[in-house]
Amino acid sequence: MTIKKLQEKTVKELRELAKELGIKSPTKYKKSDLIQAIVDQQGTSEQMDDSDEKRPAPEREKQETSKTRKQNFQSKEIPSRYAKIKDNIEDTVETEGPLEVLPEGFGLIKKDDKSDPIYVSSSQIQKFRLVTGDIIGGKVREAKPGEKYAALLFLEVVNGESTVDIMKRTKSLMQSGDRDTSERYKVSHSGILDINPDGFGFLRVSNYTQGDNDIYVAANQIRRYNLRTGDRVTGKIRMSNEGEKFDALLYIEKVNDNIPEKSVNRPKFEELIPIFPKEKINLETKKDTISTRIIDLFTPMGRGQRGMIVASPKVGKTTILKEIALGVTANHPDLELIVLLIDERPEEVTDISRSIDAEIVFSTFDLPPDNHIKVAELVLERGKRLVEEGKNVVILVDSLTRLARANNLVIEPSGRTLSGGIDPEALYFPKKFFGAARNIEKGGSLTIIATALIDTGSRMDDLIFEEFKGTGNMELHLDSKLAERRIYPAINLLKSGTRRDELLFTQAEREVNYRIRKSYTLESSVELMDKMITVFTNSESNSKLIEKILSHK
Repeated sequence: MTIKKLQEKTVKELRELAKELGIKSPTKYKKSDLIQAIVDQQGTSEQMDDSDEKRPAPEREKQETSKTRKQNFQSKEIPSRYAKIKDNIEDTVETEGPLEVLPEGFGLIKKDDKSDPIYVSSSQIQKFRLVTGDIIGGKVREAKPGEKYAALLFLEVVNGESTVDIMKRTKSLMQSGDRDTSERYKVSHSGILDINPDGFGFLRVSNYTQGDNDIYVAANQIRRYNLRTGDRVTGKIRMSNEGEKFDALLYIEKVNDNIPEKSVNRPKFEELIPIFPKEKINLETKKDTISTRIIDLFTPMGRGQRGMIVASPKVGKTTILKEIALGVTANHPDLELIVLLIDERPEEVTDISRSIDAEIVFSTFDLPPDNHIKVAELVLERGKRLVEEGKNVVILVDSLTRLARANNLVIEPSGRTLSGGIDPEALYFPKKFFGAARNIEKGGSLTIIATALIDTGSRMDDLIFEEFKGTGNMELHLDSKLAERRIYPAINLLKSGTRRDELLFTQAEREVNYRIRKSYTLESSVELMDKMITVFTNSESNSKLIEKILSHK
């Protein structure tokens, strides 16, 4: 067909003709370009037809046979899975060995000390979620000029399973609607927001620490709703794309159990006005739990209290902290309770988790110090966000001393060192944490009760306590002399007390407190506590004890 005849046709007719001739995507061409493409295609077709007709039949069959053989040979020689690889697959060698994933994201296969490591790209590690210790194998090419290592060109085996089978299994799980995978993207997910300096963030799903199930939050979502570190964010998520490590937050449904728009104009914690605690937190539960009954009557704890439990090792500070937590959950269900365990034993974490119906956040002693600090920072920010919402929060910390020790290992050295080997800068974050406790004038409070170690034989521990001495407005001292005589709770009533306790006591409680302290001023702490345990054991409750004492004038 001539160009003149083609020009007479409409664009629609030209497109239909182009489709018949096998031209791909004819709709993307302009009319003039489409005509030229048709002319070129017609010319090629005619040349092929002419050459085929002129060539003898046996020769055509011979060429077709050789062409078919060549195609078959190529398909056998280079499988389709290697088709996208630019390097020559024939120049590669097979290898297998253990993988070491480096902090930079890429990895190295190190078979033994004698052989050179083999580079594994971060994209391969992310695609198959490889970790250090995995035994992987595949085709390796030699190092190119300027490269330090040979490189894994094609990953074929992971821990004895072929990558083809791994991808098939993953695909079948998604297509079959497996409960653990497809259901994950149908329901809402929540986590504690941790914002990076770059503006984006992650929802920490488990124990306020980084994990594989964390959810990526984009910077524009954070800016839109004025989100802050410590917010509990709930929303729908999408599956991670190829090359992405984490699932991403698709849209936000709730922020701190409220509509997200409510978080935009909330006040900042630092701008709220702190006042003395005025509302008492009653801890008394059972007759036999004497420790909390004594605290209620001698060292009362109010909403917004900044309290410290001072003790040497093995005198029962963790037990008292647990009894305080049980008293809070039993008597004040409206309070948000968080128990933070820093550098503690794993068995104690299990015991407290099973005993207390509260949010238990921990970083045991076998974890690195920077993990202790990160967990503590998130817990503090979480408490602040709840106070900004007008809620009352109680954070129980065990222990403040170990938090300061961990920070001493993490911070940049300031060039100055106090006696005991502690850097002055190491005390800044623990003081910031402890100092955040306050009662807010227009509603809301952050109560922090923390333990502090003394008499450990370490000058550093004594110095940490000395730095915090006087910063709190409540101190509960435990006495090792009482513990040695098996007198529990080992509370030293002569040293323990609360600042401005008249704001928390009723008139009757204040009168009883005054009478007891005045009567036993000359007694030693051991004799006083021994008598107090007898007095509390013989009374059903604090209210009846107060009535009994006031009746004897």
